Amino acid sequence: MRYQFIRAEKARYPVRLMCRLLEVSRSGFYAWLEGGDSRELNDRQLLRLIREIFAENLETYGSPRIYRELRERDVRCDKVRVERLMREHGITPPRKKKYRVTTDSNHKNPIAPNVLDRDFTSSAPNRRWASDITYVWTLSGWLYLAVILDLFSRRVVGWAMDSRLDTESLTLTALHMALAERMPDRGLIHHSDRGTQYTSEAYRDALKARGIIRSMSRRGDCWDNAVIESFFATLKLDLVVRRNYRTRAEARQEIFWYIEAFYNRRRRHSSLDYLSPVEFEARAAKSEAVA
Repeated sequence: MRYQFIRAEKARYPVRLMCRLLEVSRSGFYAWLEGGDSRELNDRQLLRLIREIFAENLETYGSPRIYRELRERDVRCDKVRVERLMREHGITPPRKKKYRVTTDSNHKNPIAPNVLDRDFTSSAPNRRWASDITYVWTLSGWLYLAVILDLFSRRVVGWAMDSRLDTESLTLTALHMALAERMPDRGLIHHSDRGTQYTSEAYRDALKARGIIRSMSRRGDCWDNAVIESFFATLKLDLVVRRNYRTRAEARQEIFWYIEAFYNRRRRHSSLDYLSPVEFEARAAKSEAVA
């Protein structure tokens, strides 16, 4: 594992360099090293690691994710001990809040049936996608974000940001990104709400051209697209509510980093056995290749 590798190679390579490349802290490595062969740390050493993992992950991890990260770093401990230390020292992530997305469903565009029907599982990548739009306030005005998630791994496969919401260009940009990156086969189910951005002729034509099946939530029912709602709540809790963006460009930069560097590649998901979406897909692909 990471700490074991650093210990084995520290005579050949600088510890600072290896820690940076492997995305672990030097103090965490030395705390692990002090634990000896048993790798059982005392409360002071373990607390130091917990605080560092908490800080490295935007102060968003509760005890289950902290515990999983410790185990990945070869630290021997138990869940109850991690929970106790976090509780005693007030290391607590913020709680999720519900965020509503404005949807204009008062139109005469064709509506698709709810094919997904709240079944947010998928047996393989690129079989079921979910999409929606949310908004982020900046001192320069609203910034709108369209996202497409692959329900297999919860990975963000397409996204776009714009200062305007009144056209389908925002959602089409996210869709084209997802199609270019993933190259899905025909028969993929695309789920969204009934907003004009998803019912427009241009968006319908783009889906039809790739043989994608449309699925839409019922009117005013956020539970029909619960996975996307959960992602937006997580994004805002992890990042947006902690910031006071002066410009849209500033918000764009941080949201880009959050999606591509943190959420997709690092953040552990309880629904994915505490793996990141990228790691979950990589392991699934490896298992399929072996089989």
